[in-house]
Amino acid sequence: MFILPHIGYSGILSKCFETKMVFIRITDVGFEMKEENGSERGQCVSMFQEDKSAWRKDIATYERPQIRHSVWQILNTLLPVFLLWYIAYASLSVSYWLTLGVSVLAGGFLVRTFIIFHDCCHRSFFKNKAANEIIGTITGIMTYVPFHQWRHTHSVHHSTSGNLDKRGTGDIWTLTVEEYLSATPLKRRIYRLYRNPFIMFIIGPIYIFLLDYRFNRKGSSMKERINTYITNIGIVGIAALLIWAVGWQAYLMIQIPVFFASSMTGIWLFYVQHQFEESYFEENEDWDYVQAAMQGSSFYNLPKFLHWITGNIGYHHIHHLSPRVPNYNLESVHNKNQRFRNVPTISLLTSLQSLRFRLWNEQTKKFVGIKEVKRMAADKLSLPVLPVPVSKKIS
Repeated sequence: MFILPHIGYSGILSKCFETKMVFIRITDVGFEMKEENGSERGQCVSMFQEDKSAWRKDIATYERPQIRHSVWQILNTLLPVFLLWYIAYASLSVSYWLTLGVSVLAGGFLVRTFIIFHDCCHRSFFKNKAANEIIGTITGIMTYVPFHQWRHTHSVHHSTSGNLDKRGTGDIWTLTVEEYLSATPLKRRIYRLYRNPFIMFIIGPIYIFLLDYRFNRKGSSMKERINTYITNIGIVGIAALLIWAVGWQAYLMIQIPVFFASSMTGIWLFYVQHQFEESYFEENEDWDYVQAAMQGSSFYNLPKFLHWITGNIGYHHIHHLSPRVPNYNLESVHNKNQRFRNVPTISLLTSLQSLRFRLWNEQTKKFVGIKEVKRMAADKLSLPVLPVPVSKKIS
């Protein structure tokens, strides 16, 4: 019953795209594809049905991190987090409502901090591997997420998103209608609880960020384990320092709203980016990487400021198409080519509809709610029973 379960991964996946066999090798930062003739296609390269070389050319130039943009983003993200935390503390003597408002804004900048962490996991924030690991670990401590551990599970998410046969790692627990109807009453009840908004967005952040991420996943390497320990020590160390400086009551009055504002927003973004009505889920033999990226990842059309503070993660289709694109280039890629804009689009208002979605209907290729499934099951049970003719007795 996990939103982001920790399951190891390894091996080679294979999938036939068009008429060629393409092998997918999972790596620490995503995966690479190689055609059967041996030519490298680079990370996250798949195929549009036509004009493939032009599409690659359009996106390749945006996959190069620019040091000045990355450093500027660190400055305009991390410094406001520290400043707003201090302002929240100073405002305690004025009004706690003011403190709450400032804390929520600090939580927003912590979401932006997580996007820096996220890009470091994909090695798209800096060209230098060590720089990505250092900044990734620091921002991971700030957001309560271990760098190496999350990089592993998130890489699996990218290589299996929308694949019904490979669910369970780095994704949201999703059952099909048929699976739900054939499940035991206990499993159905657990699933409904898991998908309940209160559990997912209130209890979920506490479990994931405060408990689950404090432990190493099974089969993790020594390097990954050490990174998790460093993250845990960093979290405790910062908390202890702040409690020493401002007192435990002031710390909790500020940090609790900061934590919930950032973690709830993060889970919400991850949820709506794949759990919208006409998303994409297929069995392995029919699964296609590009379709999963362009049809199974939404364009969350947010107001300009919300795009900025969420690190442009609303351009999620572009990110899944090529995780090598830094967050500050996602919008440019989206605007570069019309085909990148012909994708499922949701707004702040329409995204709220996702709260009622629970199950994937393989027949209609849409998400549905539990009530709809109950009606479907009731309709099947209420089919008319034809009368059986009774033969007359001849005397």
